[in-house]
Amino acid sequence: MKIHMLGIGGTGMGSLAGLLIEAGHKVTGSDEAIYPPMSDQLASLGIKPFRGYRPENLDVAKPQLVIVGNVIRRNNPEAQEVHRRDIPFRSMPAALSDLFLSGRTPIVISGTHGKTTSSNLAAWLLHSAGYDPGYLVGGVGRNLGRSYSLGHGHFFVIEGDEYDTAYFDKGPKFWHYRPQALMITSIEFDHADIYKDVDAIFANFERLARLVPPDGLVVVNASDARAMRAAFKASSRVVTYSNSGEADYSPDGVEVGAEGTSFTLAGTRFLLPMWGDYNLQNAIGVLTVLLESGVEPARLAAGMRQFKGVRRRQELAGQAGGVTVLDDFAHHPTSVAKTIEGVRLRFPEGKVWAIFEPRSNTSRRKVFQGEFVDALARADRVIVASPFKGDSIPSAERFDSHRVAAALMKAGTDAHHIEDVEHMVEFAVRGAEPGDVILVMSNGDFEGLVPKLVAALQAKRQA
Repeated sequence: MKIHMLGIGGTGMGSLAGLLIEAGHKVTGSDEAIYPPMSDQLASLGIKPFRGYRPENLDVAKPQLVIVGNVIRRNNPEAQEVHRRDIPFRSMPAALSDLFLSGRTPIVISGTHGKTTSSNLAAWLLHSAGYDPGYLVGGVGRNLGRSYSLGHGHFFVIEGDEYDTAYFDKGPKFWHYRPQALMITSIEFDHADIYKDVDAIFANFERLARLVPPDGLVVVNASDARAMRAAFKASSRVVTYSNSGEADYSPDGVEVGAEGTSFTLAGTRFLLPMWGDYNLQNAIGVLTVLLESGVEPARLAAGMRQFKGVRRRQELAGQAGGVTVLDDFAHHPTSVAKTIEGVRLRFPEGKVWAIFEPRSNTSRRKVFQGEFVDALARADRVIVASPFKGDSIPSAERFDSHRVAAALMKAGTDAHHIEDVEHMVEFAVRGAEPGDVILVMSNGDFEGLVPKLVAALQAKRQA
């Protein structure tokens, strides 16, 4: 078919575009600003998106089906033209389900935190074990090199997002994914733009667990009380995991070293080339899913040792003059705290800088302002940017970067609110010393801060 995608630059939409092309469809799409890694992925697929949403884009694309991303609003001019012309349309999750999940064994990785790394790890472990899985995940894994694959095996790994599906379907995306095996990492409040409280989010996870058939499997983090309550609404078998405490699967002999985190599970020794309790916990969850699905432990151990992680998850962006720059996607206070803790384990000798941009719909609001102070206090030096497009948030609801920096400073952490990227680069380059680690956290491109920072550090070294 000729398939046209509105909002093609989103992580899920860009990945689905790859699946569609792999399956033989002709794909076009429209979007506004697109940045790496999705811009790179679309270019590699030979897709040059229309810039902006206009009715005339449909004259060029001549689609037989339009897939609508959840970034699209009802008043979008191109979407309105789709309705006017009576062109068949589907949401991204519904299209994925209709076109690719029938006859497969979907493994859905869900939860407030850890979905992207966990789903990439699951896909990689199945691939390295020879199962040739299909997968569609929200980030680009460094082993697999892309965020999608049609695969020919029976497993299909999906990152199960609780965000809403489309303007015409306000249920969460993960309700569409036909879970045969489901992993729930955690349930916390997030997405303040669409959920009023954590109870509303919890109710959607409860229904997700009920979607697993009686012969299916739910794997749940025993350390998260809400996740446990949701999981046990399932009619299927429920298996628990934890990196500490009572659970069906928990590791023994955990050791942290220069190569990562090693541990024993199900009688097999594993090495995870990552650091931090949260990464260990997610790895135990993934192993639980795959071991319970019949994958041999020795094959999983061989694959895990080779795991290289995911782009923009503590990704090494550059080193110059003894200073290391890491790029990370963290945008929730729990993720920010756990990421800083993981970086400290990975680089135990140096000072940790945290540069944080409130960019997500939740972090731009003050709903977690106090929690962000507590999370960022784990760093030695902090730079807090202004909220992305802060003027679009009412001032009474807006995250106050100046107050966050002041609260951190009062509590003893060297913290500053800096307005623009150029001044952030100047401040960091002037203050960073050999051995320091600069951790940049944003769920967007942060106005090119990471490459600008690396370039400035390299220029200082060469001066």
